Amino acid sequence: MSHSQFDCILQRHLFIKNLMKIKPVGILFVALFYISICFSGCEKNAKQDELIVDDAMFESEEPTQIDGHNASNSLDFLGIYKGVLPCADCEGIETTIELGSGNSYLKKSTYLGKENQSVIESSGVFTWNEAGNTITLQDEEVPNQYFVGENVLFHLDLEGNRITGDLEKNYQLVKQ
Repeated sequence: MSHSQFDCILQRHLFIKNLMKIKPVGILFVALFYISICFSGCEKNAKQDELIVDDAMFESEEPTQIDGHNASNSLDFLGIYKGVLPCADCEGIETTIELGSGNSYLKKSTYLGKENQSVIESSGVFTWNEAGNTITLQDEEVPNQYFVGENVLFHLDLEGNRITGDLEKNYQLVKQ
């Protein structure tokens, strides 16, 4: 039993003891008021801190953790990621990237809404940036960088920055 829970129980006991001394007319009013204050105080003490994630931490190219943990050494990033990326002259680019051991990748792209919807395949190796949070698919045309998150790859713009705004969710490949 925590200290705050013990305090609430003690307050309730003292309240009942003092309630016997109050005239019957004010008992109901005082009882409701005191109980509501006691319970609201107990609830506040029992609440746990919420985890707040700021997108700014994803945008940094600099290592942000002193202990050396980053996407390259802390996340289970190997696997298959899929999504439909925006396209200027088609309905979208259905994209699949498989990240394998030895920093290998296999990328499959299909331009949706085009007459020729053949799958374009490429493969090679990827490298990590110094911060360990972004990969670059070597021998691919720019934009060829992806920020690595928990079960998601964020396709970056031509300068290697995260896409923001209304279309932000359209630049994500989700791990399957």
